Amino acid sequence: MAKILIKNGRVIDPANNLDEACDILVENSRISKVARNIRNGADETIDATDKIVLPGIVDMHVHLREPGREDKETIASGTLAALAGGVTSLLAMPNTSPAMDSPENIQLLKNIIKNSAKADVFIAGAITRAREGKELAEIGRLRRAGAIAITDDGASVDADKLMLEALKRAKAEKLAVICHSEDKKLSAGGAVNLGLTSTRLGLRGISKESEYKRIERDINLAQRAQASIHIAHVSCKESVEIISRAKKKGIRVTCETAPHYFSLSEEAVAGFDTNAKMNPPLRAKIDVGAVKAGLKDGTIDAIASDHAPHTENEKEIEFERAEFGVIGLETELAVAITELVQTGILDWNSLVEKISLNPARILGLKKGTLSVGQDADIIVVSPEKEWVVKKEALLSKSRNSPFLGRTLKGVVEYTLCNGKVAYKK
Repeated sequence: MAKILIKNGRVIDPANNLDEACDILVENSRISKVARNIRNGADETIDATDKIVLPGIVDMHVHLREPGREDKETIASGTLAALAGGVTSLLAMPNTSPAMDSPENIQLLKNIIKNSAKADVFIAGAITRAREGKELAEIGRLRRAGAIAITDDGASVDADKLMLEALKRAKAEKLAVICHSEDKKLSAGGAVNLGLTSTRLGLRGISKESEYKRIERDINLAQRAQASIHIAHVSCKESVEIISRAKKKGIRVTCETAPHYFSLSEEAVAGFDTNAKMNPPLRAKIDVGAVKAGLKDGTIDAIASDHAPHTENEKEIEFERAEFGVIGLETELAVAITELVQTGILDWNSLVEKISLNPARILGLKKGTLSVGQDADIIVVSPEKEWVVKKEALLSKSRNSPFLGRTLKGVVEYTLCNGKVAYKK
């Protein structure tokens, strides 16, 4: 395997308190040396002058749609898009067809990953059979089959007793539990955030209560089970406050948000733009501010794309009928650089914690660092370079991005995955 030397970059690795100009040598798919002025007969040298060198992004919330909806995305197309965005490790959500609720289905997905993935894809199993919230999946067997987390993402487990039992079993199996916290009785039939925009557009609203009340319940159940819990796609002020209070009490709760929740408000749907329709919905400006504050003070541990591809005929219809969800693998880093780093909300070190180190730790993966001996998952980024998000340039099979037409800062020049140059601008 080729020896690769990355020279003269600003290397940022919070796991090792590293933020300085140095070189990285990659041999046999791993990082073999991080130091100044490495002189080594490398087969390939990457000049990273004026660039930033980071661990590959660990995206813990991705919908790859395969098996079942290969018209929206496949493992091959999704991982190609991921590499272009600097994402080297992905956690695939289980809301496929069939759902990842049995060892057989997980094996089916593992075979697809082995044959077509261009980046590392990890699997989340379902909490309940068919994700219907009625009967627990065999959690121990899912772990043994290869699942590294469980979630019914896209749905919340309504029955307290069932969710409590799931948390206890996951704790015994040392599996992460990821909660899509939504009370459907409160959100049913809604299309946008409940507020001025929903009134103005004449659309049914989704209350913040449908999210934060369920987060409160999920955290209480985790406390009862003495288990850890991870809350997905936090979108509103009250949710951030509830999680902050729980952390102060010593409850083992972590959470993530997605780039659209810290960069866009409900005003983005003003022209009935279905590319701004997702679940939970874009909230008010006060919520966007609260999410940014939660990222800054450490309440929010991670940033994940919640990449949710849909075909044009599922999006280019009446707002109420359009599918929820947006793509994000190719834009998450640039949106974070533009909205968080350039504005001084996060420094580079904190950004790397949110996109690489913390997600890896939450999932128990040996990823997200530039430590010697680790998998060589490395990205080289031009931090000041600007680019415009264009439909025709996206590598995902679907084009439903809320950032189309936006100018973003931060271009991924190289992505190394397991020691190979997997993407080059």
